[in-house]
Amino acid sequence: MTILIENERARRMFLERQGLAAAPNRALGLQGLQRLIEDLGFVQVDSVQTVERAHHQILFSRNQTYRREDLVRLLEKERSLFEHWTHDASVIPSAFFPYWKHRFVRREAKIMENWAKWQGEGFDRAFEATYQRIRTLGATMSRDVKAEDHKGGGWWNWHPSKTALEFLWHTGKLAIARRENFQKVYDLAERVIPPHHYEPEVSHDEFVDWACRSALSRLGFATHGEIAAFWALVSPQEAKTWVDSHREELQLVSIACVDGTSRPSFALKEQLPAILEPPVPPQRIRVLSPFDPLLRDRNRAERLFGFFYRIEIFVPEPKRQYGYYVFPLLEGDRMIGRIDMKADRKTSVLGIKRLWLEPGVKPSTGRLERLNAELLRLARFTGVEGVNYADGWLAGA
Repeated sequence: MTILIENERARRMFLERQGLAAAPNRALGLQGLQRLIEDLGFVQVDSVQTVERAHHQILFSRNQTYRREDLVRLLEKERSLFEHWTHDASVIPSAFFPYWKHRFVRREAKIMENWAKWQGEGFDRAFEATYQRIRTLGATMSRDVKAEDHKGGGWWNWHPSKTALEFLWHTGKLAIARRENFQKVYDLAERVIPPHHYEPEVSHDEFVDWACRSALSRLGFATHGEIAAFWALVSPQEAKTWVDSHREELQLVSIACVDGTSRPSFALKEQLPAILEPPVPPQRIRVLSPFDPLLRDRNRAERLFGFFYRIEIFVPEPKRQYGYYVFPLLEGDRMIGRIDMKADRKTSVLGIKRLWLEPGVKPSTGRLERLNAELLRLARFTGVEGVNYADGWLAGA
């Protein structure tokens, strides 16, 4: 029997799974931050600081008692989190490290093949020497090992030791011990990851089961393709095989999309009593990072919320529909628009360039007041004192 789930409930189910259904001002603290990241699964890391770096804004949008120094402590002191890749660079619970060992093995052959094409013959000549240098001398940064006679030219023209550092990190031999001015400091993985997370091994079957089960738990409902894409650890075929072999634990659900169509998906039966009665999210407006996990799967977000979103950083300015780095806006269980803004730390203001509301969303006085209140909170978090609206900031007004 298939359970039919209307669109509003599906949106709220997904928001609850993504930590966006509770009030964002409840006390968090160090342990609460660890639980939040474990519940999300990962938090994407990005260096762009138009307003705030992605990982900080992702966490702040869920809980505004979040403190950056707590994340640093969990990463660099407690070592209960580590940095590696899902679909992109992310902060991940260290308890998941045994499963990432399978990613390391899978990626090594692919990296060797691809990087040989991109960087040419001999790209791997510094691998062993770089590893031994770190083993002997300790943690290092790319600038510490850079060949003096190497000419730069982007990531595809890394100097040999930088190539070695990234290869050794991607394949699990090195880990990021800390960051200095957002630059990675590499060390041996066994000196960074706590032994109780570094040493355990899991079988292939355990790895696939964990990757699929934990992904479905965090999505609430999903197809086998969405399950595979969540961590980017297993293939769609592996996820399909897992679904087929675990049908007794899964409930078939039909998810209503905003366009009136439905999408067959699966949910874990053991979770159904909890996820089928999701809380009503507060109507408070939240400014999401462009890399927020709610929107990582752009197609899923469009089906559930009717919200088409793309990052236009690499789109030439004349061809941009919106702007260089535009922030999505969530109100309750609806995506209501997007905003182009930048934190000017010299003048200490959050400059609002343009706001676009979605069709049917009115710029009512109450809504704009709630938005302004949220922008003031975000401004304080980023370290600026106020909000400044440019002339003509409200599109369509």
